[in-house]
Amino acid sequence: MKNLRLKAARAGMDLSQQELADLVGVSRQTISAIEKGDYNPTIKLCVAICKALGKTLDELFWEP
Repeated sequence: MKNLRLKAARAGMDLSQQELADLVGVSRQTISAIEKGDYNPTIKLCVAICKALGKTLDELFWEP
């Protein structure tokens, strides 16, 4: 399932996929795959993304 909340949060901070990837120490392709729903990130990566975007795990990764 696509992670549109992640994409929206990233865009809301005016960050490119590459900029977010640099902040959390992964490749741009990894961020792209997470947003497209093709990759299930580790909890460690989820936490790093949340910290970088100022969001909680629930806000970005928990299914409603």
